[in-house]
Amino acid sequence: MSIAEPEADSEFLTEFLDDYFEECDEHLTAARRNLLLLEQSVNQSRVDRAPLDELFRSFHSLKGISGMVGVREAEQLAHQMESYLRALRDGQSRLTHEGMDALIAGTKFMEQVVAGRRAQAPATDITRVMARLAGLVCDPPPPAPGPAGNGAAADSPARSVSADEGVRLAAAVAQGKKVWRFEFVPVPELAGRGVNVNVVRARLQEAGELIHAAPRVMPHGGIAFEFLVAGSADETAFAGWADDGLTYTAYEAPAPAASPDGHEMEAATAQPLPSRVPSNVVRVDLGRLDDLMRMVGELVISRSHLDDHLKHLEPSLPASEWRPLQETNLAMERHLRDLREGVMRVRMVPIGEVFERMRFVVRDLAREYQKQVRLELTGQQTEIDKLIVERMMDPILHLVRNAVSHGLESADERVASGKPPEGRIALRASAAAETIVIEIEDDGRGIDARRVAERARAMGLIGAGAALDSAALLDLICAPGFSTRDEADRASGRGVGMNVVKNTILGLGGSFELDTEVGRGTHFTIQLPLTLAIADALIVSAGGQRFAVPQSSVREVIEVEAAGVRLLENNEIIVHRGGVLPLLRLARLFRLDAKARPTFHAFVIGSGLNAVGVAVERILGQREIVVRAINDPLVQVTGIAGATELGDGRVVLILDAPALAQAARRAGAGRAESDG
Repeated sequence: MSIAEPEADSEFLTEFLDDYFEECDEHLTAARRNLLLLEQSVNQSRVDRAPLDELFRSFHSLKGISGMVGVREAEQLAHQMESYLRALRDGQSRLTHEGMDALIAGTKFMEQVVAGRRAQAPATDITRVMARLAGLVCDPPPPAPGPAGNGAAADSPARSVSADEGVRLAAAVAQGKKVWRFEFVPVPELAGRGVNVNVVRARLQEAGELIHAAPRVMPHGGIAFEFLVAGSADETAFAGWADDGLTYTAYEAPAPAASPDGHEMEAATAQPLPSRVPSNVVRVDLGRLDDLMRMVGELVISRSHLDDHLKHLEPSLPASEWRPLQETNLAMERHLRDLREGVMRVRMVPIGEVFERMRFVVRDLAREYQKQVRLELTGQQTEIDKLIVERMMDPILHLVRNAVSHGLESADERVASGKPPEGRIALRASAAAETIVIEIEDDGRGIDARRVAERARAMGLIGAGAALDSAALLDLICAPGFSTRDEADRASGRGVGMNVVKNTILGLGGSFELDTEVGRGTHFTIQLPLTLAIADALIVSAGGQRFAVPQSSVREVIEVEAAGVRLLENNEIIVHRGGVLPLLRLARLFRLDAKARPTFHAFVIGSGLNAVGVAVERILGQREIVVRAINDPLVQVTGIAGATELGDGRVVLILDAPALAQAARRAGAGRAESDG
């Protein structure tokens, strides 16, 4: 078929965009890491070569792949970044604070350009940052054409080759083979004669070893295909190929240039740089994994149906027939659990990518607020569902910004209060069972509960005599429109950020806790499920209805004697582990009819002073459930996170444990105020 039509060109490019965005993310992640390493060489006599070389490779690859898919702003910006890095590498420029800031600004603009293309938004204006980079170094002239051919373009051969292709290319040159670079430009006339890219590829494979093949977007918007072919064929073998749209030049690997310190280094026009280190990695679209997880969920439901039917059959079957069925059913359960865990592992990504981005945020804000800040990262390799990682990027970013702008004092204030001048922010991640815990901690001034209470009273959020524990304090600072600052700045003060943080965490089925002390610092703890699709749950009954409780939210299950329940300020409490545990009746919360029982069960959620016992009639058992979110706002209810289907085909509501804990605290506070 013809691929020269504009519609075909567009479809062809679209196939590469997902890979392009993925590669950009990888190169930009590496660039951010190496920029922070390179910053240690500012104004030094010698620049650390390792991060400098890695940065050069990253932006060289970004330039190539951006040109391939036609993202011109990214290609131009990467080229300008590469030019300055080359000047640093060749010793023609010295790394200064101004140059470092320009490199970081260029990286941020590169992220914006790529994000804009991904969202199909208007192109980002890169004029100012381009001028800033250009002012640091004079861009060298383009490379001279290679050995003469029949008129192929003289730009660098093969914009981006894989590591394997680079090795094969080097081996071919070392063996004395001739390497030719071909370019094929498809046009309708050639397609009409049956000459297309597949025909050209087959012809080149007959001429020698086809090492590299890739599309390239030309300045006028069309597509050309580049090929590298190694073999013993002479130039006369290509005679007449120009009539079929093929042009060629001979390729020779240039000798490496020498740096001022005597080290050999590859020139900008040297053998193509590999785009990435080879690895056993296959990129899979997240939507396909979602489909696979949905299929696993359907299998889980089907096995529940089977398990339920087998229980009904047991009394009517002899043991010799029942036992093989039960063994097969248990084997299916094990295999399904293994399949579920395998799919979940594929969806898991390290949270370190989010943590590493915070280094840039802390660096910029520390300079803006003229504070000394040390960022400590722990648990970067902790893995979590890709969807949750993406949703948690902004909440973590906001909490870190608040820690720098609100939490940490200036160096003078810290010294005056007996602290070291450098403030500390710690980001930690850890996994336990089916949950992940993320902690954001600083050693700053802490949150002044008295000041928060005064502001809340002025806004009418609390009464005059209301006491603030850590949970109530967190509720207030997360209230919409609440802020202790009179003026907003770039980092905080608008009174919307913390509300978004809390809603995002609760929307993911997580919990959010605060521990703070004036003069000592602030500690936020976020607990999240590892995945949102399938979970282990307890099945409970209350008021004649069945509910599912995600097991990751339950600390323990206890049996309660009704005679041991006490009233304190109209709140039900029980003695538990040497302390007092507030009790929330699930049937009463949902206004269900429940009969008084001499004993009942309760599952404990939350920890410390935020712990709550949720009273139910019975614990019916444990099941693997498929979580179905309730997205219709007209049927959303506080305390309900979603729904699932059990083996008997009936729908069961899934409880939202963090929301239940908050409901219990609010109910207790409301009854206390009414009594007062």
